[in-house]
Amino acid sequence: MKRCASIQAGSAFLGLAPTKPHYDVIIVGAGGHGLATAYYWAKNFGITNVAIIEKGWLGGGNTGRNTTIIRSNYLQDRRPRSMKGALALRETLSRTLNYNVMFSPRGVMMLAQTEHEVRGYKRTAYANALQGVETRWIGPAEVKRLVPIMNIEGPRYPVLGALWQARGGTARHDAVVRGYARACSQMGMHVIQNCEVTAGVESVGGVVSAVNTTKGTIGCGKLGIVVAGHSGHLANMAGFRLPVRSVALQAMVSEPIKPAIDCVVMANTVHGYLSQSDKGEMVIGGGADHFNNYTQRGSWMHIEETVRALVETFPMLSRLKMLRQWGGIVDMTGDRSPIISKTPLGNTFINCGWGTGGFKSIPGSGWAMAELVAKGEPGSLARDFSMFRFREGRFIDESVAAGVAH
Repeated sequence: MKRCASIQAGSAFLGLAPTKPHYDVIIVGAGGHGLATAYYWAKNFGITNVAIIEKGWLGGGNTGRNTTIIRSNYLQDRRPRSMKGALALRETLSRTLNYNVMFSPRGVMMLAQTEHEVRGYKRTAYANALQGVETRWIGPAEVKRLVPIMNIEGPRYPVLGALWQARGGTARHDAVVRGYARACSQMGMHVIQNCEVTAGVESVGGVVSAVNTTKGTIGCGKLGIVVAGHSGHLANMAGFRLPVRSVALQAMVSEPIKPAIDCVVMANTVHGYLSQSDKGEMVIGGGADHFNNYTQRGSWMHIEETVRALVETFPMLSRLKMLRQWGGIVDMTGDRSPIISKTPLGNTFINCGWGTGGFKSIPGSGWAMAELVAKGEPGSLARDFSMFRFREGRFIDESVAAGVAH
């Protein structure tokens, strides 16, 4: 019996589980946020008659197309509360899932290269202290000690200090997805790949009743939409509009080299950031594209714009060859803060709008979304992130407060 149960769980993990005609809950999107939501439904509320459907493969969207940065030192009180919880869950995630997600608390450094940034980051450090978030301001000498390869005396962009969070770092994106997916499968949930929502969402009396997919119509009692850059598209299928826009966020990696940097560095003045992977590659990212698009390919313009900006601060980058480049589709809200909310369609809930900071928030996001779906009302983590806040004027403007949303 144990061997048969193991085979069945493995089949579900691979997306080979038979599709049932009806589930208590369907979640659309088998990325990190969707799988974490399903996991915490089962763990915290005992809901296991769940299908997580994915149009492609596990983690084939943004979860597998990011630069894996993890931090919690945002400014606005409501945002650090959710990110602080996400970081705490991330630190114990390998033990919780019994799956090594390769969390590396190597530290995250956000450079101040203008006097305006110095004032802004010191303000954030003071706010974080009041919020109970461990972060601090460090001077140029300590920046140089932590990252010896950095040129802190650049003629255009000298390093005046940095906001430093030692608990921040990186994790392995595909390991996070696999860990959550395996746990969901072992608890009896169905992870169904290559199952795209096609003809939309069905409802009866203003309440969701079924989802039409490439594998047929699947009935459900509740529906969770967790599809990142395609959130607006799914919302249209469900009959409502979202205050989001979709753009590509590009990144690239260099050829592998010997260890040269052991933390994450973000240079927001020039809008570039980098870390070094376990394989020795320099992982480099920059700003999101300035126009709406759904392309997952990179562009020459992005390479030039991002690397040119970083070369002055990191001269060694000028000698490296880039191996590959990619883009992920991120959904941006007007205030650069997420949406975890009920929707106009009954028993339908949505988690989206994480923009360029989605990976770091996966555990906390899943926890908050699970509570919302199970109870029908948001808990303390999700309370402020309603989709209706935009028409009510309750913005959580993290883009202006932080200078960057990564």
